[in-house]
Amino acid sequence: MKLCVVDGSIVNLGDLSYKQFEKFGELTVFNSHTRSLEEIVRRVGDADIVIGDGPDLPPGLTDACPNIKLICVMATGYDASDVDGSRKNGVPLCNVPNYGTYSVSQYAISLLLDICGHAAFYSSAVHEGKWFEIWDHCAGEHKLIELAGKTMGVIGFGNIGRAVGNVAKALGMNVVAYNRSRCAEGEAIGEYVSLEELFAKSDVISLHAPLTDSTKHIINKESIAKMKDGVIIINNGRGPLIDSAALAEALHSGKVYAAGLDVIEGEPNVWDNPLLKAPRCLITPHISWLPKESRQKILDITEANIQAFLDGKPQNVVNGV
Repeated sequence: MKLCVVDGSIVNLGDLSYKQFEKFGELTVFNSHTRSLEEIVRRVGDADIVIGDGPDLPPGLTDACPNIKLICVMATGYDASDVDGSRKNGVPLCNVPNYGTYSVSQYAISLLLDICGHAAFYSSAVHEGKWFEIWDHCAGEHKLIELAGKTMGVIGFGNIGRAVGNVAKALGMNVVAYNRSRCAEGEAIGEYVSLEELFAKSDVISLHAPLTDSTKHIINKESIAKMKDGVIIINNGRGPLIDSAALAEALHSGKVYAAGLDVIEGEPNVWDNPLLKAPRCLITPHISWLPKESRQKILDITEANIQAFLDGKPQNVVNGV
């Protein structure tokens, strides 16, 4: 059995190891980024099991590498990988659910707290000797915001969304949620509402829905018009959940007070995205999942996915094979 990690540098930043996969057979790990199908095919060769982060397992892969028997996406999102091709060719495609519940929810809240508290901005000002000068900014662009008593709207109330709701509740916020299904755990955290009601009630909207045809651009010009003036939008789910042009326009007008984004349309090639020039818009490079603890969970669940496949009981299969 041959295994190939197409780009090991994404999950392993030098602090982890892929040795736990060696028990399954001959393991080859590449440690450089590529999005070239030609280069990916060269790396995969005649491997039986291919492991990657999603975009490095692109459409056309299983057609070009007919020896592939299993694709393991080391992420929860798999929309950029060879979903249709693997289904057509009868190759199970597995993802890694639930590894980032704590890290991703923590990061969503950190984006919100940065918008509301500006700790790094004020710390820099103090280090620059501007202790008294900086007071003028408190009532301006860098005003502080108290969250207690405000309403957090969570779109996508799965494990991560509920974790965000729990923290929001601990901060004294009211929580409303929109989700395709309901559960008792969610009802204990907040109130399930329609999407229209969520837009109308929320002071903060945090996005944790999967990317589907129905959720793409769920935040758009029309939905923003239904929101409160001065709403804050947080997204560390999937970039295309937000129409970038619509959000940029709303930030410029002040309809949206601020946005905290760890994901963005077109990433990582975002240089022409209008949000880069929008005011009060935090953008970080898709790092919510980056704590070592979360990345080790990715390796452990991927190992379990491979073992389950070899045992004839594939798990976490997302392409219906």
